[in-house]
Amino acid sequence: MKKRVIFTIVGLFVLIGVLGGIKGLQISRMTADGKQFVPPPETVTTVKVQIESWESLLTSVGSLEAVQGVMVTAELTGKVVNIPFVPGAKVRAGELLVQQDISSETAQLRASEAAVALAKTTLERTRKLLTEKTVSQSQYDTADAQFKQAVAQFDTIRAAIAKKTIRAPFAGSLGIRLVNLGQILNEGEAIVSLQSLDPIFVNFSLPQQQLAHVQTDLTVRVTTDVLPGQTIEGKITAINPAVDTATRNLRVQATVANSDEQLRPGMFVNVAMVLPAKDKVLAIPATAVLYAPYGDSVFVVEEKKREKNNPPGKIVRQQFVRLGEKRGDFIVVSSGLKDGETIVSTGGFKLRNGQTVVVDNTLAPEFKLMPKTNDN
Repeated sequence: MKKRVIFTIVGLFVLIGVLGGIKGLQISRMTADGKQFVPPPETVTTVKVQIESWESLLTSVGSLEAVQGVMVTAELTGKVVNIPFVPGAKVRAGELLVQQDISSETAQLRASEAAVALAKTTLERTRKLLTEKTVSQSQYDTADAQFKQAVAQFDTIRAAIAKKTIRAPFAGSLGIRLVNLGQILNEGEAIVSLQSLDPIFVNFSLPQQQLAHVQTDLTVRVTTDVLPGQTIEGKITAINPAVDTATRNLRVQATVANSDEQLRPGMFVNVAMVLPAKDKVLAIPATAVLYAPYGDSVFVVEEKKREKNNPPGKIVRQQFVRLGEKRGDFIVVSSGLKDGETIVSTGGFKLRNGQTVVVDNTLAPEFKLMPKTNDN
């Protein structure tokens, strides 16, 4: 009986040893397979890093101002008897805007005209008698003075009528009407705003350090949220000769076309002044950058070294970079990359250092310096 128990115990230990050996062999084989496991390559798009010429820009925020803009006002006090203009309409130079009551001045003008005619006749008669030595020189001088006074009185009345006949001083667009028929319009009281909108001025300021770069006829590009995706070009037409002592900024004025009149005085715009010199930069797509608190990086694509069990291919190397100006879909790399290197342009978020990749640029996006938003 004891022998049977002993044999049973020995058999159990042998069985446990055999099972443990088998399991150990399985685990060691799995460990070896894990060490030799290579993750499948990730599909990415790439772009070659190249040195490019970028326009040098000075940016600022500006405001729009009409080339000619005025609030039309009354010069003399009078009653409004006619308002022929339509608010918001365009008018030509000299077009009638408001007519004040001139009935009294018209009557005075007729009387003054008669006085001028009489004074002229008297002057001519006196001149004839003077040649005949019938009248004295003083009588002729008196007649001449009376004629000139009559003409001056006539011109004064006619000027008053012209001032009460209020006309557009220049061509432009009218604003909201501020007067009504029958209203007594006082001297200096506003009637309507008149603005000439095409072209239009853009006023902006630049730091005094940029004074050496600013000159007339330089191109400016104007953008505004009123016209999303559109860039309007113009030229610098005036530079203020003095620097603002409070801000140490130089005021600059540019003129841009505004044929659609969508730019209005008082609006703010973004201004970019194009300098003649161009900068040599190393620009890459902004989508290639992995942003992180410890530093920004990109993945450089390199040829994998040939090994015994692994076929040749491409691997990625994580490279930390220092970034500069961003423009459109691109961003400048000031250090960390070299001209001619190939980097991952999209798909970098799923990569790790040393991973194998497969390049497929058939679906690579198009990167632009001045992208435009499509209307959906």
